Amino acid sequence: MNDAQLPEHVETLDFAVDGGLGTNARIGLIVLQTDQTIEHEFETIFGHDEQVALYKARIPNAMDVSAETLRQMAMDLPRTAALLPAAFDFDVIGYACTSGATMIGEGRVDALIRDVHPGVKTSNPLTACKAAFGALGVKRIALVTPYAVDVTLEMQANLREAGFEINAVATFDQSDDFTVARVTSDSILTAILRIGARDDCDAVFVSCTSLRALPVIAKAEAELGKPVIASNQALAWHMMRLAGLTNAPKGLGKIFQYD
Repeated sequence: MNDAQLPEHVETLDFAVDGGLGTNARIGLIVLQTDQTIEHEFETIFGHDEQVALYKARIPNAMDVSAETLRQMAMDLPRTAALLPAAFDFDVIGYACTSGATMIGEGRVDALIRDVHPGVKTSNPLTACKAAFGALGVKRIALVTPYAVDVTLEMQANLREAGFEINAVATFDQSDDFTVARVTSDSILTAILRIGARDDCDAVFVSCTSLRALPVIAKAEAELGKPVIASNQALAWHMMRLAGLTNAPKGLGKIFQYD
């Protein structure tokens, strides 16, 4: 546009402002760079409510999941948390990695996030699953993971130290996160039903935010007659409750009936 085409006058418009999106809750989520599942499942759980705003940042991580690569994420947690602007006034921020929280430590994950966001409530799938077990009143847990055996055993030990009986453990024994995200929901359902049928287990925990467990939770609970908790479902429920939300989405598991 040349000078001859410029308007002689640019009108300044009046406008009003409101509270913006998330008037009931603003939720931050730190997602693994390699995760292909949690964002889709969180959309299913949270729906499309403008009064609840969900903001995400991706943290660098290796496609190869090992105890060493999981612990390395601690170095990038503060930087990634800072990508969630403090000006948004978050009610809760979640670190979306069950095995990462196991290897780094739940307390350290909380501290690293709150170094950047002081006073903000935090969660992660490991802390969330323990809160879910407490709400459900279950102690004897069957554990299903996709991880290599050493990572799976670390998680089992962590849950036992927290006072839970882990009487059955099964794994798909995968270290490639790309493969984990492609384990079918039917395979996950078969694993839940197989391990959850034991009499010495009162609930099943399906660990890993990359596993597509959400679509089969209700069916598994109906067939087993026991609660089924999965990483994404537990994290969403726990973050909702920390943010003061009482959402109870239907068909996604018994845990949403609890505060």
